[in-house]
Amino acid sequence: MAVRGRFITLEGGEGVGKSTNLARVVAWLEARGLEVVQTREPGGTPRAEAIRRLLLDPDVEEPLDVDAELLLVFAARAQHLARVIRPALERGAWVVCDRFTDATFAYQGGGRGIDPARIAELERFVQRGLAPDLTLLLDMPIEAARARVALRGETPDRFERERGEFFSAVRQAYLARATAAPERIAVVDASRPLAAVGEQIDALLAQRVSAWR
Repeated sequence: MAVRGRFITLEGGEGVGKSTNLARVVAWLEARGLEVVQTREPGGTPRAEAIRRLLLDPDVEEPLDVDAELLLVFAARAQHLARVIRPALERGAWVVCDRFTDATFAYQGGGRGIDPARIAELERFVQRGLAPDLTLLLDMPIEAARARVALRGETPDRFERERGEFFSAVRQAYLARATAAPERIAVVDASRPLAAVGEQIDALLAQRVSAWR
């Protein structure tokens, strides 16, 4: 019988470097002979990706109700868990995911103002106790992060168009969760040079993987 794999997530607001550092985490684990499944939320399966497009669509003709947004996030997550995350973990693979439920508490809870208790109820229903083994929270000042997003030169999606107050609330919600769960969530100072951020991530991975083994 295969040993259950580990579940690692990367979290943080827009522009903190999740995509770059996600690739680093995947490469670090694969270099040690581990099977790694790289995925993202919302998304990760064709149907969940279709929901992602709905969530990110900046169409202003029909604004998305905050409750509809929350339910769509968890609908995509339920599909993702059923089709990708749970099967991978059960066969012993390690899953590395760009965002998971911490993002829901940060964006829909902190940013949208939804009662965290309502989010937690959906978390229990959809996840049935499954949670990340390690979360790397990439954190940096809001204005610096937004400047990075602007440099991409891409059309901003529905979330990227939010105002600074929204992202400040998201950041504070993330940091509050890190304070409440320091054994799982490691805060990484993403404002430093990429090499320094990578070194901290490597050290955190080495420490946790050693402890798990």
